[in-house]
Amino acid sequence: MTLSATPATPAAPATVSAATRETASVPFSGTRGGEAPLTWGQRLMWRAVHLMGPSQSFLNCPWVLPVHGRRDLTTVLGALGRMLERHESLRTTFADTPNGPVQRVARSGELTVELAPAGQEGPLGTATRIAAELGTTVFAHDADLPLRCVIVLADGRPRALAFAFSHLAVDFQALSLLSAEWRALLRGDDLPAPEWQPTEQAELERAEPFLARSRRSIGYWRSVLETVPLEVFDHPPGEPEEPRFIEVGMESVALAAAAVRLAERLTISTTSVLIAACATVLAVVSERPRAVMQLVHSNRRDPRTRPLVATVGQDGLLVLDLPGTGFTDTCLAAHRSALMAYRNAHYDPFEMQAMRAEIGRLRGREPDLDAFFNDRRGDGTWPNLPRLTPGADLTPLTAQTRTYVTNAWPGVRFKVFFTLGTAPDTGQLSLIIDTAYLPRERARAMLLGVETLLVRGLSEDVPIAAVRDLVQMRTAGDSGTSPGGG
Repeated sequence: MTLSATPATPAAPATVSAATRETASVPFSGTRGGEAPLTWGQRLMWRAVHLMGPSQSFLNCPWVLPVHGRRDLTTVLGALGRMLERHESLRTTFADTPNGPVQRVARSGELTVELAPAGQEGPLGTATRIAAELGTTVFAHDADLPLRCVIVLADGRPRALAFAFSHLAVDFQALSLLSAEWRALLRGDDLPAPEWQPTEQAELERAEPFLARSRRSIGYWRSVLETVPLEVFDHPPGEPEEPRFIEVGMESVALAAAAVRLAERLTISTTSVLIAACATVLAVVSERPRAVMQLVHSNRRDPRTRPLVATVGQDGLLVLDLPGTGFTDTCLAAHRSALMAYRNAHYDPFEMQAMRAEIGRLRGREPDLDAFFNDRRGDGTWPNLPRLTPGADLTPLTAQTRTYVTNAWPGVRFKVFFTLGTAPDTGQLSLIIDTAYLPRERARAMLLGVETLLVRGLSEDVPIAAVRDLVQMRTAGDSGTSPGGG
């Protein structure tokens, strides 16, 4: 990395409504600036941004931070400035050069934020709504700082901050880290400076031990791609709905509670249980005995990357052959397969793409891997899940389950994308679909089928042969559908 004093390019204020808002400036001055190659995590996002084009707003990360205590605007702006100074990823732009894409860290500059009054939904509700609106605008990555911010005011005081971050700068683990330090920044605590920044990570990934790890991971992927089906689904696309790409969501306390109990019973993680259920439903719907999915993995096993505010995660490749027995064996098999995927999820994405292109030349075209699972929870738990009687039947809770359509895009290059959300008090599972392959009602049935499989799995070892009926047993007329939802 070349370290120097590099001037910042201020981010343009984000316009989230027709009304003109007041603005405030957040100056920052870090300890260094400069230019370096992209990290592997940034390379993965760089390619995704360019693949998605106008739909790259999907990769934006809305986030909300509450203002703890009775803080004035000057204090909040100062805390935000310190956050920018501490974490180089938040003052980084990204540009293509003749030698490949690079990250450019600004040593100093300013971020322009908007000020907005709280609406009827209250400060946090207003901030959540504004954050979602901010996330719909594509970043100019070579010019904009990788975050937008609106400060929500009530009774003359700042009460919450609404953000949209570029996924080139942060992942959801990084956002959890920002949330954890935010209260201390508001207090003005003297926090130790981060010891590891993306530029150090980029340099480390050019060393031979990491290049060897990349080669091993790419070798594993190659062994799968040489034989994997070329399509996620065997059937050809039909007439898509309008909009074509949508996200169907579900909120279910029953799903979360069942996942916790099954994980405790089997001594595996709730993530493994959810992967098993989602992969099983996908395999059944695609009428195959094997599920192949990409797992979004945090890649933070290295102690140096655990506190790193940056995008570190990469995709692992899960191959799950459904056992001929029941869901218990499927959970255990999914856990083993997920560990294999995680072990092979650290690689140079540019080298990975070269290998995938080679496989495409050998097989006539690249295999379609547009099926994903992503657990966005920072620690894999639901800390505010309602207390339930141990061993109680969870079936009555399914009547409270809510489904809805939450997002739509012109094109996101996914056929199936399961996401486990960050809600602390309920199981928040969503499914992005290409409606040319899966209509929204089928997507909704798949989500409800995951819930039913987990709840039934507490009282019986559900045979895999019975899963198709579970996916179809709850129809569009169920009370679980929210008004206007899926």
